[in-house]
Amino acid sequence: MKAMILAAGFGTRLFPLTIDRTKPAIPFLGKPLVGYVAEYIAKFGFQDVVVNLHHQPESVKKSLGDGSNFGVKIHYTEEIPNILGTAGALDNARNLLENDTFVIVNGKLITDIDISAAVETHRKSGAIATMVLKPNIKREKFTEVNVENGYLKGFGDFAKSLSAMEIKDTSRDLTAPLMFTGIHILEPQVFDYIPRGVYSDIVPTFYNPALKKGEKIAVHITDANWFELSTIPRYLDVSLEMMNGTSLLAGENCLISGRAVVKDTIMWDNVSIGDDAHLYRTIIADDVKILAGEHFENAAIVRAEMVRNCEEIPEKALKGYIQGENYIVPLIDYV
Repeated sequence: MKAMILAAGFGTRLFPLTIDRTKPAIPFLGKPLVGYVAEYIAKFGFQDVVVNLHHQPESVKKSLGDGSNFGVKIHYTEEIPNILGTAGALDNARNLLENDTFVIVNGKLITDIDISAAVETHRKSGAIATMVLKPNIKREKFTEVNVENGYLKGFGDFAKSLSAMEIKDTSRDLTAPLMFTGIHILEPQVFDYIPRGVYSDIVPTFYNPALKKGEKIAVHITDANWFELSTIPRYLDVSLEMMNGTSLLAGENCLISGRAVVKDTIMWDNVSIGDDAHLYRTIIADDVKILAGEHFENAAIVRAEMVRNCEEIPEKALKGYIQGENYIVPLIDYV
């Protein structure tokens, strides 16, 4: 059985960390994020892996190579000139996937979900597809997925957070809504729903029409660990959580003054921190220099030159400002 890692997205909400790389290629605890995904699926015996590319494709190829360092063999598919959407990505890899059941995994995930258990659920269900779901305990802004007796019934709105009064009201049913994890198992018959050579997303193109037609779509519900790194605050929070109490993670060739105070900070490569600088809950990207006496808290910092030279700042990007040779993105009060 083959697996496909989705790695073509722009990563606009991670800008400016994604100026020179796509989202799955950002470093995470010493290796590219997409490398974690490749290692993760390799643990379940998936060795033949398709990876789709569009934005900054060379950054993913540089991160993964042929896949041998992560226990897989990679076939790249590139979406040119335009990105194709989730279903369009499958169409673009149709010749690699259409002969057997296959698994799709989003390239921005950190998880220990048991894929083998999900595949077993799929096999027993006889369904055309199986979505792996998880309770949205924190009521984060993910679409609610409606299920009944182990099968998909449809999709709702974004989950709504509970007020303090609702949480205290013990008469209410506080069962968490279910959300999609970005992992699903599909049969080749899904290609009957996917048009050729055009942009299309998987829910309106396949899931909704398949439900309307009466196709069986199973769900596998898990409470395993799962993190999705689509925003800068999430990237920082998840990194710090998985550092297990370590206060600093530094990449290659980083220089930190003995007089600097650095706490809960992620540094990429070739970073230098000057005397009496203070950093707390920061992400410092490649080649950034923090000058003597500078103080930053709850911020992501890249070289200002990179932002000056980029064509356009994405609309979904957090707002930043230039200070000296750096571009600072405050993360405080972000929801």
